[in-house]
Amino acid sequence: MNLLSIFLQAPAQGGNSSMMLIMMGAMFVGFYFLMIRPQMKKQKQEKNFQETLKVGTRVVLTSGLHGRIAQVQDDGFIIETLSGKLKFEKAAVSREFTEARFGDKAKAAEKTAEKKEIETEKK
Repeated sequence: MNLLSIFLQAPAQGGNSSMMLIMMGAMFVGFYFLMIRPQMKKQKQEKNFQETLKVGTRVVLTSGLHGRIAQVQDDGFIIETLSGKLKFEKAAVSREFTEARFGDKAKAAEKTAEKKEIETEKK
């Protein structure tokens, strides 16, 4: 017997098809609420965060680079670091380096950066 004749001889399961459709629908709804919706919400928050950044904000990039936003452009940011100014895409900013998030570390880093700026301005 060939394979086609075996499948053609299988009994029809008309009663289980509606139950199968309900289960497939429930799985799709479950995937939507557990995976798709939270991911869309996270993307929206990240986009809003990147759009609200302004000049002078201290940020941490996805590469781990810490700096201050010197200029905001249409396609990215000019980030000022201790070694100079670099241009990055807006998507490269991962989080804000604020006092509320990092506490005393942010204050110490800000003070040292201000001291270095004053020293370079004096020269």
